Amino acid sequence: MRQCIVLFGLSVACLSAQAEPPSSPPDFDRPGLGAGTDTVPRGAAALEFGLPAYLRESGAEGVRSTTWSGDVLLRTGLAPGLELQLSGTPWNRRRLRAPDGAQSRLRGAGDSSAGLKWAGPGSNDRTAWAVLASAVVARGDAAFSDGRQYALAVSVERSLSDQWQLALFAQQQRGAGQRTTTWAPSISLQATPTVSTYLEAGFFDVSDGPDQSIAGAGLSWRVRPSVQLDVSFDVGLDDESPDLQFATGLSVYLD
Repeated sequence: MRQCIVLFGLSVACLSAQAEPPSSPPDFDRPGLGAGTDTVPRGAAALEFGLPAYLRESGAEGVRSTTWSGDVLLRTGLAPGLELQLSGTPWNRRRLRAPDGAQSRLRGAGDSSAGLKWAGPGSNDRTAWAVLASAVVARGDAAFSDGRQYALAVSVERSLSDQWQLALFAQQQRGAGQRTTTWAPSISLQATPTVSTYLEAGFFDVSDGPDQSIAGAGLSWRVRPSVQLDVSFDVGLDDESPDLQFATGLSVYLD
């Protein structure tokens, strides 16, 4: 409940700002790892929902974990090229199964975070970049919290043609005595004016734990210019990585 109150209060304050003249909807940050380079105009907002996300992991001593979660991201413009992001996972359900068949179930809310995304100068139709700084502002239930975390990320996108695009997301995250560096390259194809697909990989260097690597793909469909549906998946490339991640989502732009 505390996380929801924090997000709601900040959302109301930001959406009360004077709006800029209407413009075409920006690209959404979902699906996929990381964030895009577009920002939301001042006074407008984008709501991006996970409906839901599924995660399957094989842990120590043969314990298998399956988690369903619902996440939400609010993006609202503060100034040209600058947006505020508020995110959280208010709904989580996890089942743990031991090799002997014993099971346990957990439920609760995850962490809530706030961030600022800045579209860097010099971006154009061929090459664009942005910086995203974020921090946990309200911790969730113990089973679904990573503790206090601070992250700084950079996204770079390069258009190869009207249809093909390369992207790289890099992030440094610190907190709870741990440091994680993320590298996530991707390639996307605008298959039709409303449908796009992508391939991605993710590499995670953890300071005091095993490194992880995943790869996957996704698809997004602009049902309307301001409404998008998406589906995506990632699979682990080694024994230390999650076995499977699957997500569906809905994104809406409000101006």
